[in-house]
Amino acid sequence: MDNALISLHDATIQAGGSAVLFSVNLELYEGDFAYIIGKVGTGKTSIFRTLIAESPLREGDGTVCGFSLNKIKRRQIPYLRRSLGVVFQDFQLLMDRSVTENLEFALRATGWKKDTEISRRISEVLSAVSLKEKAHKMPHQLSGGEQQRVAIARAILNNPKVILADEPTGNLDAETADSVMEVLSDINSRTGTAILMITHNRQLCDKYPGKIFECRDESLKLLGNDAQAEVR
Repeated sequence: MDNALISLHDATIQAGGSAVLFSVNLELYEGDFAYIIGKVGTGKTSIFRTLIAESPLREGDGTVCGFSLNKIKRRQIPYLRRSLGVVFQDFQLLMDRSVTENLEFALRATGWKKDTEISRRISEVLSAVSLKEKAHKMPHQLSGGEQQRVAIARAILNNPKVILADEPTGNLDAETADSVMEVLSDINSRTGTAILMITHNRQLCDKYPGKIFECRDESLKLLGNDAQAEVR
């Protein structure tokens, strides 16, 4: 459908120049919370890289926030990525800058110029992830869960319609992972921001329900009640 924020139709997903998934169909709409699950090496992260235009889409059709993955030019890729919020497993914070400075850097890199507006937006996103009191801290002074919440704050700075999260709880213990999932769930329910999360943790899918896509046998399947019963 035309109003899908992310769509892949009959897409061949590549990794390192070789096809790893065939005939992939995926649609994500405003307000959706969706997972891509599957064993290691089944192509989950390859889908992620395709959606951020790190890997080219040469077969099939794909769009992300209005950008065609088939026709996108190199100079357009930064604009595609700015329309998304991206969260990585390893946080990817600037370790020599405070929480505030990390967020300020991201804002200025995406065109923000007025100091008052930058300060206000940083305050808003830190409040959203319950870290306002840690604004002055350096990343090494934060726990893993707090660092990931800073990464989520960075991801929502520009009010993206979609957050892509690649194993955002992969390096966290169960309790800390829950706190990160609560933040993502709250953002999704409060703002309608769609979330597509790659994970190997099925318990998270059960605790925080959403659409579930599974990478398996070189394909991507949307699991429903019948499909889940079939694969178990």
